[in-house]
Amino acid sequence: MNSDHPIDPDVRENIQARLSAIETEHNVRVLYACESGSRGWGFASPDSDYDVRFIYAPSLPWYLQVSPQRDVIELPISDLLDINGWELRKTLGLLKKGNATLVEWLDSPVVYRADPVFLHDMRTAIQQVHNAERSFHHYVHMARKNYREYFQGDRVRLKKYLYVLRPLLATLWIEQQRGIPPMRFQALVEDMVTAPDVRKAIDQLLVIKRAAMESEYGQPLPALNAFIDHELCRLESVLPPLSRDLDHSMLDCLLMETVLRLSHTTPASTLSD
Repeated sequence: MNSDHPIDPDVRENIQARLSAIETEHNVRVLYACESGSRGWGFASPDSDYDVRFIYAPSLPWYLQVSPQRDVIELPISDLLDINGWELRKTLGLLKKGNATLVEWLDSPVVYRADPVFLHDMRTAIQQVHNAERSFHHYVHMARKNYREYFQGDRVRLKKYLYVLRPLLATLWIEQQRGIPPMRFQALVEDMVTAPDVRKAIDQLLVIKRAAMESEYGQPLPALNAFIDHELCRLESVLPPLSRDLDHSMLDCLLMETVLRLSHTTPASTLSD
């Protein structure tokens, strides 16, 4: 088990059972399921819940109805599990619009289930239609919003630093034209943080976060505050990458080919992280 992305074996088995139950109850195929939250990013606390996100495809008749059908499946949220998914056509529509969260899902280090053909096709599509400009705006807006919201007063929830740092580092990654930012927080830190004091503060913060409860409070961390303040101020005068012409026709092909293929194949394989 990867210590940065801990998944309890019993919880994994529970998640697999719930995904299978979803397939049976809703007559769908789960094409891909992963961790999308702190366990996927690599800074889960002992009491962090499991944020399971999945992509699914209904059977062929679903796509041949005149009236629009519900295109999300959401299970009731518990203290431990948060499981919900998007239908394939909805998913590809969001990818066409440049949805950065979806792009993260397909890079998650914790995969519960994956159809190998679909996973390959989706990752290929993401490389070809990734909208760097929209991702830049998404991440810098998230970093600013979280910083304004979470860092007021003399004491702060330490986990909130990570919810500012991760989108901030993803913004810097895009600014430097490195391509699609990795989902793993540690990968962002290793490539984007060069100042020794900032790196040391982040390393210490990760140790605290992985050992403490989600609600742990502490004193502000001056090195991180200074780094965040400086970069957010600097980014105010930075232009995002120029938009490029994108051919989205492959998404139509991916939808059609996947739905038709699934109408003739057996259930998707299960992968572990």
